[in-house]
Amino acid sequence: MTTRMFGEPVLRREDPRLLTGQGRYLDDLGPRALAAAFVRSPHASARIRDIDVSGALDVEGLVAVYTWEDLPEQVGAPLPLLIPHPALTHGRTAYPLARDLVRHVGEPVVMVVARDRYLAEDACALIRVDYEVLKPVVGVEEAAHGGLLVHADVPGNAGAHLVQEVPSAAGLGAGEAIGRAPHELSFRLDIERSASMPLEGRGVYARWDADDRSLRVYSSTQTSTSVRMAIAARLGLPLPSVEVIAPDVGGGFGVKIVHPWPEEVLVPWAAILLGQEVKWTEDRREHFISAAHERGQVHFVRVGFDDEGRVLGLDVTILHDHGAYTPYGIIVPIITATQLLGPYRIGAYRVEFTSIYTNTVQVTPYRGAGRPQAVFCMERTMDHIAAHLGLDRTAVRAANLIQPDEFPYDQGLIFQDGRPLIYDSGDYPESLRMIKELIGWDGFPAVRAAAEAQGRRLGIGIGCYVEGTGVGPYEGGHVQVTSDGRVHVSTGLTSQGQGHETAFAQIAAAELGVPLERISVVTGDTRRFGYAVGTFASRAAVMSGNAIALACRKVRAKALRIAADALEADPGDLEISEGVVRVAGSPGASIPLATVATLANPLRYAFDEQAARATQFAATPAMDRPPVAEGEEPGLEGRDYYSPIRSTFASGMHAAIVETDPETAEIKILRYAVVHDCGKLINPMIVEGQIHGGVAQGVGGALYERMVYDSHGQLLNASFMDFLMPYATEIPHVETAHLETPSPLNPLGIKGAGEAGVIPVSAVIASAIEDAEGIVIDRMPISPSDLFHLRATR
Repeated sequence: MTTRMFGEPVLRREDPRLLTGQGRYLDDLGPRALAAAFVRSPHASARIRDIDVSGALDVEGLVAVYTWEDLPEQVGAPLPLLIPHPALTHGRTAYPLARDLVRHVGEPVVMVVARDRYLAEDACALIRVDYEVLKPVVGVEEAAHGGLLVHADVPGNAGAHLVQEVPSAAGLGAGEAIGRAPHELSFRLDIERSASMPLEGRGVYARWDADDRSLRVYSSTQTSTSVRMAIAARLGLPLPSVEVIAPDVGGGFGVKIVHPWPEEVLVPWAAILLGQEVKWTEDRREHFISAAHERGQVHFVRVGFDDEGRVLGLDVTILHDHGAYTPYGIIVPIITATQLLGPYRIGAYRVEFTSIYTNTVQVTPYRGAGRPQAVFCMERTMDHIAAHLGLDRTAVRAANLIQPDEFPYDQGLIFQDGRPLIYDSGDYPESLRMIKELIGWDGFPAVRAAAEAQGRRLGIGIGCYVEGTGVGPYEGGHVQVTSDGRVHVSTGLTSQGQGHETAFAQIAAAELGVPLERISVVTGDTRRFGYAVGTFASRAAVMSGNAIALACRKVRAKALRIAADALEADPGDLEISEGVVRVAGSPGASIPLATVATLANPLRYAFDEQAARATQFAATPAMDRPPVAEGEEPGLEGRDYYSPIRSTFASGMHAAIVETDPETAEIKILRYAVVHDCGKLINPMIVEGQIHGGVAQGVGGALYERMVYDSHGQLLNASFMDFLMPYATEIPHVETAHLETPSPLNPLGIKGAGEAGVIPVSAVIASAIEDAEGIVIDRMPISPSDLFHLRATR
């Protein structure tokens, strides 16, 4: 057994269990539970005139049918607005079951509970809802005109409007700086709507214990502690009486952040009311039409610049489509507006966004959370400047990069966490040098010429980004060493594929000097850790990782104090290695950490003869002290929380070489390269996996995935038959290199990495296609049909 430290490529400990079918996902639980199903609106905008459930009442195995009118006031109230903001002057959330109006296809109207899901679906099919169909508002620009309203009391469909402006060093506003600049460009950019599509959809399973009036809820969620608090509040239960557990979660990518979903309120409520276990698992069509989407934005850009390509002024106006409701506030457009600046020093910047209601599925963060749109805007701007001036695209970027000696660098904006947008660390020029070397940028003209001689068409593209990670307000960690020498680590945030069981164990191993094999990690279980925020925004390693490290340091300090008494040594002379506390330089003077844990809990001697024997040699005069020292608690354990002063900023640069078929317009990625800086690496293999997975999702967003609505608000491709995603054959080998600039903002010096792979991909692919074709690419995703049409109309 060996102690695995930071930076080592440890194989993921989760994988053998998950890859051999030993995982426990939501639908693996509660095989005897009653099943819930929902009647969902077939219309994007309609008034509910009547609901007739009589046809379902004779279905064998039917247990209950609920409409909004059946819900108690507290249960039936609109769902919470999770992140208010002063600019969100007209925030709106849905009812758990629709009351009077439906505002998008898929909105839940009736809940049915039956003996099994088949019967519940049969009953749903027999329920008749009489709708007065209304004309829907579809498309962000149509909605912005305000001719029709999604919510009658929201003028112009504008839920929020926000302007942020940073003057130049000379005090010029963006408009004036652009007007004075030697060169000026204006253009429009579009990113279409997409969605995260985890392999496992949402799901909830609830068990009510009437004897002690306690509720246990399992949810496929990214925020178990928040779901717990929401359920307790909605159902009028004391918080200690509610447990929420995230079992194995088959992907989240942001769609499982929202809390509570209607089903997370209704399923536990029904379980209590019926006195039986109730479960609901989402089918794929439900996920398409009733979960959450993202990405849809329109950008109007004005930029002024000098002869070297330095940006003197930048003005961006953004229309953001947030769908029918705003449960997660306006986090996505705020991130777009602030992260748009990327690694660049911009002379003057003005950004304005309007977040607009449409009769479509609500928008909440999806991996990248507003950053892919921001990077597409900024990097397309850099490419337009380079094309206008006839300069190399990397030269224009180099002319604008923030330099290493300028950190911390204040961009003068307010970030999503409500704190100043201050970059803490990085080396952007070095990242640019590394990505050019990795992709072979300077040698590409020869590669292109050789391909042209064969009748092939190649292009190269680049994209740079900065990602705010580790947003607060806090996360916690609990660490306990038991008398068998094992270390039990728990934290409140959830896991859905990130490798937390491995990374958090590595942190504990490094801090405590304990072999990795003796460490277990539990996440997302409110029985083990009741207070947390959640897993999103590339925050898990930064937040819980540091909290666990701080808790380990408490445990280590206590272990050294106890061992020092037993060994009659000074705590400062002790070290822990391989699970043994020893006097440095004197290996013979040692005591196992397991024995230290036993000494920390004297009561255990009475019940464990082996533990008692193990401590006999430690019966020194120090043992005459009280079993529990003043100010301490029994046991060798510690709990701590980490709360950052502000976000830390990871960064990176991607580059790609693509080939476009001269006849079919098929787009093929030949090479893809990534340089990423997430501070100190805990486990390079896990970071590589995060990057690879992110790039795959980015390729999907660049070339395949789009949500297609018709004028009636019907989602035309709400199945995997019609919603295109890349196969493994479409994902290139990803070449990676790492740059480590430790963050000064947290004890471990780490930054997030979970979303980095997806963020710049659309910008990179657009840049490469434009380079290959000589056609301006101003909207994504782009398909072969789109490219074929662009060729025909240029």
